[in-house]
Amino acid sequence: MSLPHPTTEQITLANVLVALGDPTRLAIVAQLARDEATPMRCGQFLDLGSKTNISYHVAKLREAGVIYTEVSGTSRLISLRREDLDKLFPGLLDSIIASAAEIALPIALED
Repeated sequence: MSLPHPTTEQITLANVLVALGDPTRLAIVAQLARDEATPMRCGQFLDLGSKTNISYHVAKLREAGVIYTEVSGTSRLISLRREDLDKLFPGLLDSIIASAAEIALPIALED
């Protein structure tokens, strides 16, 4: 089973910015950025909200092309699409992640 992802050419700046405009989705991306070499499971984000809520936000990030979700048995392994985003919008992801640390979010970013 495979989930639909936009191709690199289908990723738009508007969709990426809309996806990253939500504090929960921004926190998910920040957590993924901490250790980009290791994909994370949806369950690792449960401190950010309910399972249903996290699934919704992960889907929005995937549909915008910010993350890649790989189905592995009953798990979903999530990783940033860093290469694609850096190719299309150089420096954008780093800027957003860096500025997210300055935003007073009540979730995950305040480690």
